[in-house]
Amino acid sequence: MPTEAQHVITFENPREEITLLGTNDGNLKRVRDAFGVRVSARDGVVRLSGDPKRVQQAVAALDDMVKHFRRSKRLLSDDVDHYIRSARSRPGHEVAGQHQGGSGWLVSPKTKGQEEYLRAMEQHEVVFCIGPAGTGKTYLAVSMALNLLQAGGVRKIVLARPAVEAGEKLGFLPGDLQEKVNPFLRPLYDALNDLLDFGQLKRYMARDIIEVVPLAYMRGRTLNHSFVILDEAQNTTVMQMKMFLTRLGMESRAVITGDITQADLPPGEKSGLVEAMKILKDVRGLTFVHLTKFDVVRHRIVQDIVHAYEEYDKRKKGRRAEGQPPAAAASGGAGQGVPGGGAPPGSAGVSPDRAESVAGSGKPVLQSSEP
Repeated sequence: MPTEAQHVITFENPREEITLLGTNDGNLKRVRDAFGVRVSARDGVVRLSGDPKRVQQAVAALDDMVKHFRRSKRLLSDDVDHYIRSARSRPGHEVAGQHQGGSGWLVSPKTKGQEEYLRAMEQHEVVFCIGPAGTGKTYLAVSMALNLLQAGGVRKIVLARPAVEAGEKLGFLPGDLQEKVNPFLRPLYDALNDLLDFGQLKRYMARDIIEVVPLAYMRGRTLNHSFVILDEAQNTTVMQMKMFLTRLGMESRAVITGDITQADLPPGEKSGLVEAMKILKDVRGLTFVHLTKFDVVRHRIVQDIVHAYEEYDKRKKGRRAEGQPPAAAASGGAGQGVPGGGAPPGSAGVSPDRAESVAGSGKPVLQSSEP
């Protein structure tokens, strides 16, 4: 018979035990079913046994659930699902722990990839973070910026975003130019509102300590002693990316985030983020962090959505490699205006779907940017 592993978890806090196990031990049963291990809970003691690898995975999931509860004082159903998936998918089945900033600002990564991202921001002056929607790219960058601000490491935080339409036109929005671009900056305000109370954020912005601006407003500036974040960088042009990176002054840091599968640039326009990955890969003091679907921390279905799109793109590329037309072409709806339904030359980093057209219209379908 194969060797079995056993593991015992002891709870001294009854509330912690009740929350972790769930109503009628529901959470524990989900761990049991997910990893195929035997579990029992009695008098504050949880025992797990079974295949060593599966026991290790189950313990990792439970350990992360305990840490989450101790941080936030609650454990939701989606949190349980997330930690189960994370433990099953991560090489080595490592789980992320708390990250305590120098000023006491608490940043809590939920995955090993997020933990590596935070470490990269601590150790490098310029960090590029590339990953799908929901991986915490912007949120963790804002958290780190606030940590350094309160520790005295920087004097100012600047958050920038390109005002690129995701299928809509700016001219249709009401108001003056500032009012037209504000909706594009809303995700940055959301992150700030989540991390600061309203009064504190208002004071910081009134004193110009925190500034949220469209990328175009960065031209000609030199930012000293600042933490600068460029969000949705896949929607920058090559020249815009160069312009942004050359704004850094003395004692400044920059974080550039983006999802190269969700570019909203015009057909034929190269993504500044994709080109930067090629041009800057050997520059010292700069690093690239790649998050994956396993780092998604939004609603559990978001990870499945990201996975479905990845598989769809793989199948599409496979058909093209074999010389077959895309599946959508059979209905007469794809590839109009672009030979073979592919992306135009020079559109590096743009998803193949961008080259598809609305049936009979000849107009490209533009993908939405990360919400």
